[in-house]
Amino acid sequence: GMSIVKSIVDKMGGKIDVKSKLGEGSTFKVTIPHKIVPDELIPKKAESADISNVSIKGTRILMAEDNRLNSEIAQYLLEDFGAVVTPVSNGRECVDAYKNSEEGTFDLILMDIMMPVMDGLTAAREIRCCDRRDADIPIIAMTANAFSEDAKMSREAGMNAHLAKPL
Repeated sequence: GMSIVKSIVDKMGGKIDVKSKLGEGSTFKVTIPHKIVPDELIPKKAESADISNVSIKGTRILMAEDNRLNSEIAQYLLEDFGAVVTPVSNGRECVDAYKNSEEGTFDLILMDIMMPVMDGLTAAREIRCCDRRDADIPIIAMTANAFSEDAKMSREAGMNAHLAKPL
């Protein structure tokens, strides 16, 4: 996480100061130069959609996540909302689970990007190349890589959306 913060702070011309005491912890101070913008120049927020009545109950999700704790938490939350989750721990397992299932078995794939054996970008490309009617299944990247370049790479690999962790 700090490498991402450092990169963003550097791009904004800022700096990070660290104070640390053994056994007590660390304090990070981020300073970013900025100008005050008049209210009339601030874009108005778009109204958010009301999703309070949206349900994922019964949605069948294939979820590729190599971090066991992240996988368990995501599965618990999704199942708590009624989804049916099939977890796998890398891109190869995801592609195999998809290819070995009957068409239409899954409604959605949640795909981590950085995984062992096969990364999520490669797995998404392989799924998109399958000769199946459901090869256009929605694939959503879920990754700690939150930069616009990462989202662009996800889209180029055939993913439909890019969610930054933590979800």
